[in-house]
Amino acid sequence: MTVYAVNPEALQAVVSAALGDKVLHIGVARGELSVDVAATNLHQVALALRDTPGCQFEQLIDLCGVDYSDYKGVGRDGPRFGVVLHLLSVSLNQRLRVRVAAPDDDLPMMPSVTAVWSSANWFEREAFDLFGIVFEGHDDLRRILTDYGFIGHPFRKDFPLSGHVEMRYDAENRRVVYQPVTIEPREITPRIIREDNYGGLH
Repeated sequence: MTVYAVNPEALQAVVSAALGDKVLHIGVARGELSVDVAATNLHQVALALRDTPGCQFEQLIDLCGVDYSDYKGVGRDGPRFGVVLHLLSVSLNQRLRVRVAAPDDDLPMMPSVTAVWSSANWFEREAFDLFGIVFEGHDDLRRILTDYGFIGHPFRKDFPLSGHVEMRYDAENRRVVYQPVTIEPREITPRIIREDNYGGLH
């Protein structure tokens, strides 16, 4: 079997033909191909990208959540939460980025792709834990990085830096307890050195 690299423009034509009207947007930027699809079509798109000759993306190498709430200032509008999948075809030596927006900002949901790529399991749990994105059909959607008693989703851009609760051991009750955060928020001003010859630089 010959292993070869497909240039992004050629891959764009292959992916467009494989997905048809399920493509919302497709394009090459910085030498990489990205395709946007609707959340309702994600499972069908995943199967097509894995199984269609010329695509053959056998591996999902990454899946991450995104909070786009600060992107409106730079011209992006639309749903707040999304998921980005990075796919790899080992047999054809090619890569693809798939972007999916969650249609509901209050309860971001989309289909799980664990049945297509088993490597999505922990990635989807991480996106749920950190962003609150729910993956329908995931067999075990539990937190994976934060504690079971953790409140909120720490990668959301409106999540406070100090969190909502803190955990400590209570010697009197002989157990771990949760309580409101007692850390006082503070601003750290960086030290500015104004010496002309600092460090021997001129």
